[in-house]
Amino acid sequence: MPGLCLRLFRCLFWCLIRRGPVHGPIVPTARLRVPVAAAYPRPVPEPSPAPVSGVLLTPGAGSDRNHAGLVAVEERLAPLPVERMDFGYRTAGRRFPDRAPVLLEEVRAGVARMADERGVEPDRLVLGGRSMGGRMCSMAVADGLPAAGLVLVCYPLHPPKKPDNLRVDHFGDLHVPCLFVSGDRDEFGSPEEFDAHLGAIPGPVTVVRVPGRRHDLRGADEAVCDAVADWLAGLHG
Repeated sequence: MPGLCLRLFRCLFWCLIRRGPVHGPIVPTARLRVPVAAAYPRPVPEPSPAPVSGVLLTPGAGSDRNHAGLVAVEERLAPLPVERMDFGYRTAGRRFPDRAPVLLEEVRAGVARMADERGVEPDRLVLGGRSMGGRMCSMAVADGLPAAGLVLVCYPLHPPKKPDNLRVDHFGDLHVPCLFVSGDRDEFGSPEEFDAHLGAIPGPVTVVRVPGRRHDLRGADEAVCDAVADWLAGLHG
C-alpha cells in the first residue's frame, strides 16, 4: 500500500508541473475578441467619485498629433474631451526627438495647458499615447505629475533587437491605473518580456494584446479604440 500511494503521488506531481505556470484567465472582451491578459492580479482601489475629465494623447517618435490611431481614439471617446499634442521637435520640422528631459517638460506643459483651458484638475486627466509619447507620459507620472491613469499604446519596452536596453526603471513609481495595448508580435517587447516586468507596477494594470500585430498596430485602430473605451468605462464603474 505505501508503494501504491507513492506512485499515485508521483503521478499527480508530474501532472501538475507539466501544466506550466498559471498566469490567470484570458478574458476576451465582448466586442474585441482580443485577449486581455490577467497576469498581474492585485487589489483594485475603490472607484473615485470624481470622473475622468479628459484625455491627453501624445504621438510616437516618427509621427505627430494627426496620426490616424490618435484621431480614431479621439473620435471614439467623444464627447469626452481629448487633446492630441505635438512635441516641439515635430513642429520645428526636425525628424529626431529631443532628449527625455525636454520631452517630459513638454508633457507637463501640455497637461497644464489642457487643465487650464478645460477648467479641470490635472489629476482628473488620463495621459498617454503611442510608443515614445506614452513612455514620456508614464515617466512624467512616475516623476510626480498628477494623472487619473495612463493609456500606453504599443509601449516600447526596449529597442528592437536590444532586449537588454529596457525602459522599465520607473515602473515601480506608477501608482495609477495603467492600460497597455500592444501587438503580440511587437518587436519592441514580446508578451513574455512584458509579463516579466509589468508586475513591478504597483498600480492596477490591464493588458490587451492584439493578435498578429507588430509595433505599428497597423489595421488595428478599432481594436485599440475598443480597448481604451472599455478601460475608461471601467475606471469608475
